[in-house]
Amino acid sequence: MSLPLEGLAAIVTGAGRGLGRAEALELARLGAAVVVNDHGRSGRDGSGEASAGPAEQVAAEIRSAGGTAIAHAGDVSDFAQARELVESAIDAFGKLDVLVNNAGILRDRMVFSMTEDEWDSVVRVHLKGHFNTTRFAAAHWRARSKAAGGPVYGRIVNTSSEAFLAGSAGQPNYAAAKGGIVGLTTSTAHALAKYGVTANVICPRARTRMTEDVFASLGHPEEGLDPLAPEHVAPLVGYLASPAAGRVNGQLLVAHGGMVAVVERPRIRAKFDSKQEAFTYEELDAVLTPHYAERPVEETFAAVEVLGLRRE
Repeated sequence: MSLPLEGLAAIVTGAGRGLGRAEALELARLGAAVVVNDHGRSGRDGSGEASAGPAEQVAAEIRSAGGTAIAHAGDVSDFAQARELVESAIDAFGKLDVLVNNAGILRDRMVFSMTEDEWDSVVRVHLKGHFNTTRFAAAHWRARSKAAGGPVYGRIVNTSSEAFLAGSAGQPNYAAAKGGIVGLTTSTAHALAKYGVTANVICPRARTRMTEDVFASLGHPEEGLDPLAPEHVAPLVGYLASPAAGRVNGQLLVAHGGMVAVVERPRIRAKFDSKQEAFTYEELDAVLTPHYAERPVEETFAAVEVLGLRRE
């Protein structure tokens, strides 16, 4: 019996540790040949010397389990290095079928004290990094589709965050980048659908180096799998990368601890029409002020609470 991803070639960025590692291992377990990408810096803020070690270690782990993998230590926030990453998959495996964007860093600070570099660096790695790899993967699939005269196989799985959904106070750079990734994903989904390519985005909750302080108060269980283990998220990535998910496109899914939630696009909660040609200040005050006065502040996060996602 063939494996779901047998014969497919995948890239996973930020795959030297944490979520990316779990995702790379899962794609390999499902039969994909994997390019394990990680820039290898030791600090979660992107500090430290670049190293091929983390990517090489995960690639070796895949090969020792009988899978196929190569390592790539390039920086996805660099346009040229992202192109080299996509080309490395094509050179090694003859094509690229799956792109999982996961690489990221944190530089947390309140908005009133954040530096320009703290903003730029996080947006560059997360949002620009997602764009860079997507740009070259998309060009590859478009060229293949034109040569084939029809749709080809392509899957993109991007990584957003609950910080985008709930608005993490000390992470304006991170929340903005993760929100941008959702916009990038839906735009990409529309642009590439005619070529046979899907693009989806996940908001994972997992205990990794990036989130060690967020979940510090939540201890590890004495028995069984940690509800915050990255292994809860990796199967969803494997599914979205598979032929079974061919009709899943432009979607936002939340995953953690044995739960997957499909998030709706924003819906209109209330609508007001002007009784004249255009609204005046006085008319807006008359309709909007009572509307918000009747709503508890907590309702702002009602949709987030339904998913069990709100963080104190």
